[in-house]
This record gives sequence, structure tokens and C-alpha cells, in this order.
Amino acid sequence: MNDFDFLDHGPHPHRAGRRVMIVELRQYTLRPGDRETLIELFEREFVTGQQAVGITVGGRFRDLDDPDRFVWLRAFPDMARRRRALEAFYTGPVWRKHRDAANATMVDSDDVLLLRGPGFAPPPGSHEVVATLCLPSGAAAFDAYAARHLGPDHALHRTEHAENDYPRLPVRTGQDVRLWFGPAEPPPWPVRRLRLEPVTA
Repeated sequence: MNDFDFLDHGPHPHRAGRRVMIVELRQYTLRPGDRETLIELFEREFVTGQQAVGITVGGRFRDLDDPDRFVWLRAFPDMARRRRALEAFYTGPVWRKHRDAANATMVDSDDVLLLRGPGFAPPPGSHEVVATLCLPSGAAAFDAYAARHLGPDHALHRTEHAENDYPRLPVRTGQDVRLWFGPAEPPPWPVRRLRLEPVTA
């Protein structure tokens, strides 16, 4: 098994049996021309380095509409284990050795959503993935939309409102967001669509 592969299939997130995790959607703005430098470092060091402390590393993507944008996901079984895993990684040898090189590529690494959902990694052979971030008018209205238009393969996520207990890494707060992957009927609320190219190791 690799990354989120064991989470990509199965029943709808709202049905019994679908594994639900704490998921971070992380969107980095990088210095011009440095995206491939970070990707090479990330794939070589940070995937296995995070997995070693219990972090599930999901999809990693180039933003097709912004050459200086890198988007990725990681997941944890619950908030307590998220805190312990982040503490282990960011005080551990892999991050200490490579953090200066990684940070040198970044303009902003604080665009982070804390979510609850099944996680996501693109199917093998994917060349483009569409992710939709939605700000619905209310939970009940969105659930009605999702029941009509979203299925298991959309990997639906919603905001996790628990307090971020690892404040060294900020997350965005104050919004109730829905995130899903793949095409769907446009919802009647504000959305932001990301066209993403999967990174391959």
C-alpha cells in the first residue's frame, strides 16, 4: 500500500465503513522557479520521513494555473496523534537536516486547511485532478447537494473545527469549508477550483 491508496475506494464518506481521518490540505507559494527544487527534496526526503513517524502522506500536486504553487495532503488518525506525529517530525533528524533548503524555496506555507475526511491520492496514471473548495450556506443545504451530486470517488472533506493543538504550524480558521476531488455539478455557493497535476516520485 502506498500513500492514501487504501482510502480511495469504498463507501461514501457519510456511510458506515469509510475511514475518516484528520487531513491537512497544504498550499505553498514558492519562490519563482523553485517548485521543482522543492518537489525533488520532498519526494526524496519528506515522504518517507513523515511516514516513519506515523503521518500518511497523500497526493502531491503542481498547481496547473500557478507555476509557483505546490499543493499536498497528509492525514492522521485523530488530533492527538496528529500532534505527536508533527512534534516527532519537526524535531526529528530529517526536518532538521533539510529544513533550511525547504524553507529557502518558500514565500508562504501557512495556507492550510484542517479537514475531516477520507484523504485522497490520485488514481495511477492521472494527469490532471480537479479539486473544489466550497463555502456552503449551511450544512443541511450542502448535505442535500452532496447526496445528489457527489459519490464515493469524490473523497468529500469538511472543516475540522477542533483547536489546532500544534500552533507552530498555523491553519486557516473561521470558515466552514467543503473539499472534494473530481468533476461535479457546480454548487450554488462560492467555490474555488484547483487544477492539479499529480507529482510522481
